[in-house]
Amino acid sequence: MASETLTRSLFITGTDTGVGKTHASAVLLHMLARRHARVVGMKPVAAGLVPHEGRWVSEDAMALRAASSVAVPDDLDNPVQLPDPLSPHLAAERAGRRVSVAELQAAHTALCAHADVVLVEGAGGWRVPLNESEYLSDLARALQAPVVLVVGLRLGCLNHALLTAEAIRADGLQLAGWVANRIDPEMACADENIATLQARLGAPLLGVLPWQAVPDARQGALALPAGF
Repeated sequence: MASETLTRSLFITGTDTGVGKTHASAVLLHMLARRHARVVGMKPVAAGLVPHEGRWVSEDAMALRAASSVAVPDDLDNPVQLPDPLSPHLAAERAGRRVSVAELQAAHTALCAHADVVLVEGAGGWRVPLNESEYLSDLARALQAPVVLVVGLRLGCLNHALLTAEAIRADGLQLAGWVANRIDPEMACADENIATLQARLGAPLLGVLPWQAVPDARQGALALPAGF
């Protein structure tokens, strides 16, 4: 674990897109702010922008900023904004640019000067292509950050969660914990699925986020990974 004098980073990934990574990240930011004065969320790549106050922005990045305890320049907490809601490598190609791990790591390094803890939220799942040869998981490897896995509770989540955990460990990173997020209020045997993952994932369950029609990060409660 990093020295107490250094900024710590935590990487948030998910079993898929649409599983509530941003909501879980915002909840964790609020929890981290109880222990640390300067807590910042980072969305390295946002693909899919919406109009807001005369400009195009990422809703995910805005949610992370709202949950952060300090304000930072937009080009640090969301260095890459791509208009189309596609995989980053495709969205970047449409935008006529190339996104690299080195570019994102440089923004993270600069962001660390503003924070005690940086929570980095990925895009989609673990092995999302960033360009022709790199994946967003390569950024987590470059940062050597512990990983928190957000599991969206729906049919198929057991396979997705277990395979993702295998991939994280195969990449040499620590699975510091996981979050169960009730994204499907009608899911059958949700509690049994949680119990199955508790028995098989080999990492602590940080908490279960209830289904909310309108997610409210301030109402969520999660344990923090050890060391944070």
